[in-house]
Amino acid sequence: MNILVTGCNGQLGSQFKDLSDLHNDKKFTFVDRNKFDISNYEVVESALKNNRFDCIINCASYTNVDQAENDTEKALKTNSDGAGNLALAAAKTDTFLVHFSTDYVFDGNKNQPYSENDPANPQTVYGISKLKGEKQIIANAARGLIIRTAWLYSAYGNNFVKTILLKGSEKKHLRVVYDQIGSPTFSSDLAYTTLKILPEAIKTFKNTGIYNYSNEGVASWYDIAVAISDIKGLSCNIEPVRSEEFPTIAKRPSFSLLCKHKIKNDFMVNIPYWRHSLDICLKKL
Repeated sequence: MNILVTGCNGQLGSQFKDLSDLHNDKKFTFVDRNKFDISNYEVVESALKNNRFDCIINCASYTNVDQAENDTEKALKTNSDGAGNLALAAAKTDTFLVHFSTDYVFDGNKNQPYSENDPANPQTVYGISKLKGEKQIIANAARGLIIRTAWLYSAYGNNFVKTILLKGSEKKHLRVVYDQIGSPTFSSDLAYTTLKILPEAIKTFKNTGIYNYSNEGVASWYDIAVAISDIKGLSCNIEPVRSEEFPTIAKRPSFSLLCKHKIKNDFMVNIPYWRHSLDICLKKL
């Protein structure tokens, strides 16, 4: 299987790099924005026509949630137009497309885990741009897989886990919000699961399917910060506070828990508990 991975230097793309050596039955081509700008259709179409890829795994995304509020055009160019370009070119070349979306397509007002069938109602430019990307793929890709995830972290790039680890090592006191609920996603687990289900999806899918994926369990940002402190033995005191004490430009969903029944039932996937995966990640740091 010949696979093109875009956005290869981000958190998720880097995990696919790490796992590629374990998949000798697959040939991976990794590209970043400098070599493969998904917002440029001519670049996308040319690459797919000149190379025979069985699958594109799109890890390229505009992910700065706050900055997107003042940079709508750029967020839409990557998350919506870029996704649409991949979908159109993939359909023309019979290439299977894997795309990653987000819990931000929901409004965060529910008190039960969001399923794939719940109505989307994004409250931020970032969420709107990702939902538009989903719609572009559903409308234009012949066959594909959209995976919605949440609270992504890894040993790469900038993320909440690395921030808490750094600040908890430097400061004696941290204040972390406790009223935003969800489940973190270790990007290594997401990449592993994607590669696990990919052969069956390519073989059986006749259109584009949407699936949720995050680690099992429920946590607040405060819970995760305390777990990081416990695992790493930090001496920092962590205080739970309300979100209103940390105002942000973009509204954060108060509830981001995703229902994973569909991906578990359709692909017999076993999903690790969030704290177990956090422990594995922290050992790498």
